[in-house]
Amino acid sequence: MRTDKKDESKNYRKGEPARETEESGSLYDLLQQYGCGPIQFTSEDGLYERHLIFDNVSSLKSAGSRERFEAAARSVRDVLSQRWVETEAMYERKNPKRVYYLSMEFLIGRSLSNNITNLLLNPIVKQLVEKKKIDPIEFLEQEPDAGLGNGGLGRLAACFLDSLATMQLPAMGYGLRYEYGIFRQSIKDGWQEEQPDNWLRRPDPWEVERLSEAVEVKLNASFELSGGSLRVIPGQPSSLLGIPFDRPIVGFGGKTINTLRLWSTAVPNYFDFAKFSGGDFVAALAGTLAGESLTRVLYPDDSTSLGQGLRFMQEYFLVACSLADLVRRFRRGNADWNQLPAKVAIQMNDTHPSLAVPELMRILLDEEQLEWEQAWDLTQRTLAYTNHTLLPEALEKWPVAWFEILQPRLLEIIYEINRRFLDEVRRRFPGDEERIARVSLVEEGAGRKIRMANLAIVGSHSTNGVAAIHSNLLRTITVRDLAEMFPERFNNKTNGVTPRRWLHLANPALSRIITEAIGDGWITDLGQLRKLQPMAEDRGFQEAFLRAKGEAKSAFADWLKATTGQGVDPDSIFDCQVKRIHEYKRQLLNVLRIIVLYNRLRDDPGLDVRPRTFFFAGKAAPAYRLAKVIIKLINNLAGTIDGDPAVAGRLKVVFLPDYCVSLAERLIPASDVSNQISTAGYEASGTSNMKFMMNGALTLGTRDGATIEMAEEAGEENFFLFGLTADQVVGGSGWYDPWWHYENEPETRAALDRIASDAFSRYEPGVFRPIGDALLKNGDFYRHLADLASYLEADRRLCDLYSNPQEWARKAILNVAGSGKFSSDRTIAEYAADIWGVEPCPVR
Repeated sequence: MRTDKKDESKNYRKGEPARETEESGSLYDLLQQYGCGPIQFTSEDGLYERHLIFDNVSSLKSAGSRERFEAAARSVRDVLSQRWVETEAMYERKNPKRVYYLSMEFLIGRSLSNNITNLLLNPIVKQLVEKKKIDPIEFLEQEPDAGLGNGGLGRLAACFLDSLATMQLPAMGYGLRYEYGIFRQSIKDGWQEEQPDNWLRRPDPWEVERLSEAVEVKLNASFELSGGSLRVIPGQPSSLLGIPFDRPIVGFGGKTINTLRLWSTAVPNYFDFAKFSGGDFVAALAGTLAGESLTRVLYPDDSTSLGQGLRFMQEYFLVACSLADLVRRFRRGNADWNQLPAKVAIQMNDTHPSLAVPELMRILLDEEQLEWEQAWDLTQRTLAYTNHTLLPEALEKWPVAWFEILQPRLLEIIYEINRRFLDEVRRRFPGDEERIARVSLVEEGAGRKIRMANLAIVGSHSTNGVAAIHSNLLRTITVRDLAEMFPERFNNKTNGVTPRRWLHLANPALSRIITEAIGDGWITDLGQLRKLQPMAEDRGFQEAFLRAKGEAKSAFADWLKATTGQGVDPDSIFDCQVKRIHEYKRQLLNVLRIIVLYNRLRDDPGLDVRPRTFFFAGKAAPAYRLAKVIIKLINNLAGTIDGDPAVAGRLKVVFLPDYCVSLAERLIPASDVSNQISTAGYEASGTSNMKFMMNGALTLGTRDGATIEMAEEAGEENFFLFGLTADQVVGGSGWYDPWWHYENEPETRAALDRIASDAFSRYEPGVFRPIGDALLKNGDFYRHLADLASYLEADRRLCDLYSNPQEWARKAILNVAGSGKFSSDRTIAEYAADIWGVEPCPVR
């Protein structure tokens, strides 16, 4: 072994990461560095070959791409395993305060390439790929995206775990191991169709099942099969088992490897042998089917009471398993319950884990026999809550009846919390019964409900929003009464994304020129991108930036052609809007813009315009009918434009089905324009806006969410902002009339008339009538027509700028330079200092 590698290994054990160089050694050397010396190899790629042969019992020649992927993944896991064990052992020895991050979603994407990058294994893997003549694209495509999330909430949680590990903070993520994820989206005749996302169909090489650490979750009801449907039997107690599956979360440089623990359901003693032997197979398995279905799917269709009940049960199962596990960890090193807030910080990611408040109280009161005042003090000082939305439908409210059937003890605790809380409100605001009704944890009415956001705020010591405008609106409008009660608990933590995945890994061309210009320190300190500001004026760097963007666009166009057969022009403007399909995110406003541009070209075929490709991607909730109609309109518009020779080569619309992390990693680096066009005051923060910004796309957007702060960092003159402000939207309920825009703006009227005339639905007349109803008949709640003219004007300015490549590059580089604030490392540092009170715990 070379001397320089030995020295490097010693540095690594002192906490310094092994550096990537063209002369990095073998996998054997890496295992020495990571403390796995006893394993012997016959060649530098023997670890890979061992897994290829012995795990799958197949010859090297007959192994397929999937077997090769699994062998590579297990080889990488071997490299990190001892450091993973050492990380947990260090936490046990030092007993630091630990963060436990509870989230219903963790949209982690594929793990192989990310773990290779964070372990600095790229040179060795490159050698292996070349030696074994492996097609890296085909190889990486064998790993499905983990079906553990839907959108920004879950991707933020994944970015936070990356930052926690990179910053060597003792932390653990808790989620659910969904067998099928949310759903796999396909498009048929323009409509979204949902199929099972069976991402666990093949063994997942990253997860480790921990049967010995299973948790029992007790319910006050059981289930039976009646008439082909599952029926709840109240008052007949039953149990579920939470089986933990652990996944490694690798910090950059491999110094710390934290854990994401996902819970899967199992059912003890539900198999009725007598019924099965008698031939009643379904009845014999009814309880098992009911219990084990709990973690089948992320976010079951909540348009029915049964679907809502399943979601409620998922949330309680997550909380019950996670709290039992973290309490077990706390007990191993602590005997004094007064130390709980000094050793444990529990972060509730949105309202989904809000049941942690009464569940922690139940543990402290019933199992540990603490007095109420002490238990309540410990609960509040241990728990913290992040709010991610201002939408009323997203501030969950669960029927009291479900608590009565499934967890009556939690309901008793909630009622007592509420009684004591309302007594305090009455003391502070005597006679204000309207305020009491607004802040109560119980919403009165024909069907009484528990307000989960109120429960989370009252039961924790911190409530944070995720962008400055969002935190202000949360405090002054959404939960104003509670903020007046507890002003010291409210704070802002603007979101961020990990630069390791979203720039360093996803955009190697741009990453390379940045590193050549300012060094690689930006990978763990994104604020260093400020050093690029002078480079924005440098003609040579501008040209290098444009080449990097062109490389990413060509790579995306090639991938799209190879995987879907659809061709796009990489020299066109790549104009993107990729996010969950929802009225407030206003994909429909984007569609109206495109129809106006289409009408202009039809009216004046000689119009000189730059070729443009408009990309859409995102999923609609299965029960969200209007969102599905919007997807249908996008696809029909795409087909109409493709079939019109008057606009051939100048306009193209592409809907990319089944949007996921892996698709985003390809599209975002290739994008020229980022549409962030939510109705002002409705987007909490956004994170795709940050990813586009740090990859050099220019933002065409409203003053909403974190886009406001992004424009402050890079300069509003380098953004294309338009539309109503949040104050104007809030104040517009009295004066806004969509019919005024229809009658007074000819292009608006022409666009709506074209939709209404079935120009995009010749064979399905009337299919888009709900669009016209939403925009005109029903009052256009999200103010699409109020912002359309301003949107078109900003779009004109954007196109004018694109005709000047050097000036476009200058503004794009300034956007990259200004994106340093939006690293999840900065966000996590603020959480750690202001909310959690945790410090790094380096692994030796």
